[in-house]
Amino acid sequence: MANRETDPDAVPAVPVLEPDAATMRRLIAEVADRLVPHVESLPEQRLTYDGPAAAIARSVAAPLAEKGRPLDEILDLLFDRAIPASFNSAAPGYLGFVPGGGLFAAALGDLIAAATNRFTGVLAASPALVQLEANVLDWLAGEVGLPAGTQGIFTSGGSLAAFSAVVTARRERFGDDFSAGTLYVSDQAHHSLAKAAVLAGFPASNVRTVPSDDRFRIRLDRLRERIAEDRRDGFEPFLVVGNAGTVNTGAVDPLHELADLAAAERLWLHVDGAYGGCFVLTDAGRHTLSGIERADSVVLDPHKGLFIPYGTGALLVRDGAALRRAHSFGAEYLPADQDDPDLADFHLSSPELSRHYRGLRVWLPLTLYGVGPFRQALEEKLALARWAAEALRKLEHVRVVADPELSLLAFRIEPPGDHDPAAVDRLNQEVVARVKRRQRTFLTGTRAGGRFLIRLCVLSVRTHHDTVARAVDDVREAVAEVIAEKTAGC
Repeated sequence: MANRETDPDAVPAVPVLEPDAATMRRLIAEVADRLVPHVESLPEQRLTYDGPAAAIARSVAAPLAEKGRPLDEILDLLFDRAIPASFNSAAPGYLGFVPGGGLFAAALGDLIAAATNRFTGVLAASPALVQLEANVLDWLAGEVGLPAGTQGIFTSGGSLAAFSAVVTARRERFGDDFSAGTLYVSDQAHHSLAKAAVLAGFPASNVRTVPSDDRFRIRLDRLRERIAEDRRDGFEPFLVVGNAGTVNTGAVDPLHELADLAAAERLWLHVDGAYGGCFVLTDAGRHTLSGIERADSVVLDPHKGLFIPYGTGALLVRDGAALRRAHSFGAEYLPADQDDPDLADFHLSSPELSRHYRGLRVWLPLTLYGVGPFRQALEEKLALARWAAEALRKLEHVRVVADPELSLLAFRIEPPGDHDPAAVDRLNQEVVARVKRRQRTFLTGTRAGGRFLIRLCVLSVRTHHDTVARAVDDVREAVAEVIAEKTAGC
């Protein structure tokens, strides 16, 4: 009798794992039959879900099954239960947080990347595919205004891109002992910067938070003071973060002045353009973000500003050799490293060896459509945000606190008379809740300058004037309701 443990002929093949051409076409068709109507119906779908998140998560928890289920049952689970129980961030009415459009053409890139399953962590394994991804990073660097010699990597998002930026700066400025190194962020900086510093080995107390001004921009006078104080106390300032569009209010730091300060103080200038950096594709955005081209490193999120699906961040480093020095490790089992500085080899410039081929999801749409439609779409978002600010400013009891420098603005409901700040915060929170209940548009709030602010962010590729006008109407109606109720209760 054949021994199944030692005789491969005794173990039967598993044809279900290797579908034939007809089966592959059927599977793709079944998915397309659900996916295309889903994308078409995005404007009519709910923007948020009902019910507690924990209960929804537990409702789909299940053990691993020995036998499979029909694809139609699986698609029912996904499209009827799991996907609706989420924030509909691809819908036109999603104006909260920072929307992610999710271009359909990018999904085709992911399908091709996953089905062909080529290894792109090492240049020698897929030189042409690696170069296509490098082309996109070169394009982005060129749009930002970074010079020849810039290199970059795609990451899962801005958080990991920031981590690699901090590691690169740390390894350039310090040896093994970097415990005295200090980093500087404004009080409006994304939390991923402080997290990146801690993950890179710095004590959390070495991340210095600098106050912002009345436009939510970093105060350079207070930054200079803190740097001087740290030097006197024996610390070694080495990195400062500039914001190219904050998540709270869309504020843009004075990047030229910050670059001058960084040069004078010998600091690595990192610019967080995760939300706003891609607006350099437009004339107005390039003007607003002037100075970003002087950064040592820049983070962009194509899954925001280029409407690519989530999981697509990018880091660009002016000194590409520094990026390599920070991440390069070798091993006997890998192909020989290539030394040409003009060629990308991503395992030498990122934390990853095995990696998803993210570049195709960006390269394919840009190559299919050209960059022109992306510029036009971003110009539309800038215009829509300006229109929204003017329309909100005309509403009674509404004050625009942060005009849109890009496509994000913040406003606040201020009822007549003197009121307790906490009570006014609750009133603003109630306005957000009432807009959400209408399920026509979705706004979110934040706290900045000690106050609760309402945010409106226009960045979905599917958001156009009709949607933003609807959002203003929703705010108008919600404000009228809460003010009337408050007046009646007095």
